[in-house]
Amino acid sequence: MRFVDEAEIRVEAGDGGNGIVTFRREKYIPKGGPDGGDGGDGGSVYLIASDNVNTLVDFRYHSTHRAERGRNGMRAKSKGRQGEDCYVQVPTGTLVCDLDTDEIIGDLTMPGDTLLVARGGFHGMGNTRFKSSINRTPMKATTGSPGEHRMLRLELTLIADVGLLGMPNAGKSSLIRAVSAARPKVADYPFTTLHPNLGVVRVDDLRSFVIADIPGVIEGAAEGAGLGLQFLKHLSRTGLLLHLIDVEPFESSESPVISARKIIHEIEQWDEELANKPRWLVLNKIDRLYEDEIDVHCQAIVDELGWKGPLFKLSAMTGEGTQALIFAIMNFLEQSRQKTSE
Repeated sequence: MRFVDEAEIRVEAGDGGNGIVTFRREKYIPKGGPDGGDGGDGGSVYLIASDNVNTLVDFRYHSTHRAERGRNGMRAKSKGRQGEDCYVQVPTGTLVCDLDTDEIIGDLTMPGDTLLVARGGFHGMGNTRFKSSINRTPMKATTGSPGEHRMLRLELTLIADVGLLGMPNAGKSSLIRAVSAARPKVADYPFTTLHPNLGVVRVDDLRSFVIADIPGVIEGAAEGAGLGLQFLKHLSRTGLLLHLIDVEPFESSESPVISARKIIHEIEQWDEELANKPRWLVLNKIDRLYEDEIDVHCQAIVDELGWKGPLFKLSAMTGEGTQALIFAIMNFLEQSRQKTSE
């Protein structure tokens, strides 16, 4: 399932170092002449595509990237050190636009693609450069030029790793709020989600995955009822399905088992490949049960469904059980990617 992830960053190249005015002053060498060295060039900022980065979420916390300034020139015609370039890793597939002009600067489509986004300043010249036959003692030196500063918009087309499957009001929006920075609408009535919501789940500093909250399915979705075909097409592009079930629905709602069977029927009707996609059962809203009832109540649902696959019990509202689910998903996705690359 494809969504566009965006981030805005500021890139600042380093200024060029200044040239200096100095004269050689050594014993027994009178009038040694000018020996002021040039400054160093400022460092530039580059974006480099990497498969080690999956999303743009980190740029929301680290939005400014600077290269080093060039060092000033020194005595004895010594040139100042060039400023170090700044290389910023972005996900492969990132589109880079100038925020002020809306101009597309580049598209990093392959791993290792490198794009210069801010050029470092040119070095200033020392007074040695201005010595001539008519000016033996130049008092002139130039300053380095400023490095480029730019505001960029990064756009990445994301493919959701995980899709949330469940009847309306099963708690999908609450779960995506609990595990990511996404803030979909949440309320105690069906169909609060009318369009897909996307969340990036950070497991640690280097690992993350994309989770999608899809509009709730209703009976007849495979024939186009409700959000129907649009809903099921979105799910077919994910790598893992989480089938959320409300363990304690309101009295007016049908039993969790009946709701779950309707969902299973709809995806089997739609596409055999979708029905065979990895699917985990997530029993949500256990906070509505007394603690000593949770295991018995959940086991009854599992037994009636005849479920043999991975099972998680949690409360998206309180966060109980969500960390175990997140780490299990990340491990599953990493193993899947490793098998694909072999």
